[in-house]
Amino acid sequence: MSRFVCRARMLNWLAIFTLAMMCLSGPSVMAQGVTAEQVLGYRPSQAGIDYEIPEKDDIAKCELKVEKEGKGSAWVVYGPQSTVIRRFVDSDGNKVVDQFRYFKHGLEVFRDVDNNENRKIDESFWFNTSGSRWGIDSNEDGRIDEWKRISAEEASREAINAMIAGDAQALATVLITPTDIRSLGFTKETAEALQTGIDDPAGQLKKVLSGSKILTQGTQWDRFDTSMPWPNLIPVSSGKASRDLLVYENVMAMVKNGEDTGFVQIGEMVRVGDVWKLTTIPQPVEGESMQITAGGLLMQPSLSTPADAPATTGLSAEVRELLEKLQELDKDSPNEKSSRKAIERYNVDRAQLLGELAKVAETKEQRDLWLRQQIDGIATATQLDGYPNGIKELQAIELALTRQDKDSPLIPYTTFRRLLSEYNSRMKNSSTKEVAELQTWWTQQLESFAKAHPQAEDTPDALLQLAMVTELNGKPKEARQWYEVLAKNYRTAQPAKRAVGALRRLDLVDKPLSLSGNVLGGGTLDTRQYAGKVVLVIYWTTWCEPCTEDIPQILALYQQYRQNGFEVIGVNVDGPNEQIKQYITRYKLPWPHIHEEGGLEGRPAVEMGIINVPTMILAGKDGKVATVSASVDDLKKQIPELLKQR
Repeated sequence: MSRFVCRARMLNWLAIFTLAMMCLSGPSVMAQGVTAEQVLGYRPSQAGIDYEIPEKDDIAKCELKVEKEGKGSAWVVYGPQSTVIRRFVDSDGNKVVDQFRYFKHGLEVFRDVDNNENRKIDESFWFNTSGSRWGIDSNEDGRIDEWKRISAEEASREAINAMIAGDAQALATVLITPTDIRSLGFTKETAEALQTGIDDPAGQLKKVLSGSKILTQGTQWDRFDTSMPWPNLIPVSSGKASRDLLVYENVMAMVKNGEDTGFVQIGEMVRVGDVWKLTTIPQPVEGESMQITAGGLLMQPSLSTPADAPATTGLSAEVRELLEKLQELDKDSPNEKSSRKAIERYNVDRAQLLGELAKVAETKEQRDLWLRQQIDGIATATQLDGYPNGIKELQAIELALTRQDKDSPLIPYTTFRRLLSEYNSRMKNSSTKEVAELQTWWTQQLESFAKAHPQAEDTPDALLQLAMVTELNGKPKEARQWYEVLAKNYRTAQPAKRAVGALRRLDLVDKPLSLSGNVLGGGTLDTRQYAGKVVLVIYWTTWCEPCTEDIPQILALYQQYRQNGFEVIGVNVDGPNEQIKQYITRYKLPWPHIHEEGGLEGRPAVEMGIINVPTMILAGKDGKVATVSASVDDLKKQIPELLKQR
């Protein structure tokens, strides 16, 4: 019998489970004619769920049990590793299965629910490593009609997936609606502007996809990105709406087309209840049209106040005039067919307007908001070759800020973005011989920045980059010093976690190797299982060319020395949607691979401070690490020597 059952046969399976439940009177289920293989044949109502599917040869090792579940009971399938992989539940004891739960590595990742028990799914939930979504299928046709809960990251992925499929209906589920606009109490002007952004999603989608090289059938969503460290809370007193607003500005989605990375501008996102919504149709950043609009409608001061909002001080005529000009400029922003000259003109004009708004701002908070938008816009456009003389513009802003207030936090904020822009610009135009000189310059700039601005918000990132570049340049002792500064002085900052991991990795030599994690295909792995063996741990990704180039020689070493006690463990640190299993099959990699969500930002990579792939760690029979940065040539010399250990 096939392990998969198409959606059209869903009712048949529900009928089988219902009949079997009605017949159950004890722990035995085999007598009812239902097997673990039949239960495993059922699949989630929604596509793209990463749940545990035993290999064909392992199905016979699975065990089906009936267990008590609240008022009712459940069919529970235990996999070859004795962890739960399915749990189909009769939650109210009426002998009808109404919850279908799917697991991975013992954790529930997805649940289908039949609330009205008509043998059709009407709710779906994503859990743990699958995310946090809660979707409603009101007409029970297998498609999510609305979301009751979805994060900003997941909403961006749903939007990209819908666009790739050309599915306007699915895209509409994550777009702000007229009902949402009314519920948040937007002013008339804001409501009208928001409505314009979402009008005719099918038509806008068709226009966007026409000729797009970024969004194609082979495109995959990679990750959510934004220049903001967290969403902004816009209070009622801002005059934007009759409720507080939680907003992300300048959201980007990174996408993959094979080994190529692309960008899609999501724009501004707002939370409506527990659901994050897009306020515009996403726009791919295509070819020469590398403009990215800084700022957004909701993050701009309001031109009017909602009727039921508290009274606020009015904006000056000068501010209103500039805001109107900014809104008019954004209405005619460049598109994928615009020339580079038009893109540059737009970016320059927008930065100028933001600078003028900062000058006439009535409060320091408003002034800083406009300046940050101006700085971000110039820096981003400069890195995308869409802003002439952008680095000089940023230098001028730094100088002006220093003259006004030498202690302003906006000074290091501008400096760091100017340095990033200059580094990226020089990197694009450097020859192979010039790269080494550029790296020296970059480390000097990062070190100077960190010392000059120890309390700046970007200093942890600067220190991490400084440590990583120093280590990659073959200076582990110097890198260690910077990792230590970051780990000690910036403990609560996210970069500090990777610094702690890097220090752990650098200190591993002559210490026991302790590594564990979830394995692709199911189960877990712990290096304690390899006691008495020489073990090579390889951190790798599918897109890493050196990883692929090393495979033939590592395979040869594995085949030559395995019978003598040599083992290999892969640790894959790919992001979501990569073809990991296909890669393993293609290159016939016989060893197990640890893989957990998060890619290079996930636990396996962060806890060892992995900064580059491949990273190869070699341990001897005694379990102690011999090297933390082995090359293939190192392996050829060290493996035979370590195998001689007693």
